[in-house]
Amino acid sequence: MALRIGLINDLDIKCFNFQRFGKEFAKQLKLSPNSFIQLAIQLAYYRVHNEVCAACDIASLRMFRGGRTDYIRSPTNQMLSFIQAFDDEAVSREAKVQLLREAVDAYSILTEQSLMGQGIDRHLLGLKLQAIEEGLSVPRIFMDTAYGLATHWKLRTGQVPTITDSVMCFGPLVPDGYAVCYNPQQDHVHFSITAFNCCEETNAEKLALTLERSLWDLQELFQPSI
Repeated sequence: MALRIGLINDLDIKCFNFQRFGKEFAKQLKLSPNSFIQLAIQLAYYRVHNEVCAACDIASLRMFRGGRTDYIRSPTNQMLSFIQAFDDEAVSREAKVQLLREAVDAYSILTEQSLMGQGIDRHLLGLKLQAIEEGLSVPRIFMDTAYGLATHWKLRTGQVPTITDSVMCFGPLVPDGYAVCYNPQQDHVHFSITAFNCCEETNAEKLALTLERSLWDLQELFQPSI
């Protein structure tokens, strides 16, 4: 218990209930609610840090015997194209909608692949651990700088849906990262965002406020007030 309390004391935790819409809004647009929320999270991170980082969403492998989880790598070329275009006034609303749909569709395909056991991260981890267990040389890919950057998860996310109005919290995977957990309901979404207090680069409250604003802007894209 002491360790858990110590970890909580090290975390900056921001929870909020987004009440303007929930998963039903995305369904009405014929979009995956989880993919839509993922896009909003990526947009918010980009607005705060002006970059796309290594990010992973958690996929359950419960359909497999002994299955646990794998990662869905959230950033895609389609995601990058959308978030770079979204705040560009020179890009038309129609083009932004098309880019959004392409990004959501690409993420939905990655999600389906991971749920079917076609993700790469647990496979690579298994190869690394097998080499260590058998006293073999660890394959060079795991020592490569590019691999290190690709697995420095600055953004860890996870959907934990329940029938109750609640949300869980978990910590970031790296010292300069965030963790975002969310529980989408029909007409609202619960979020928790955590970051380590010791890191000057991250700010859970700022990311939470930016995520809320990003969700508003995405709604405005489909339902203009003017």
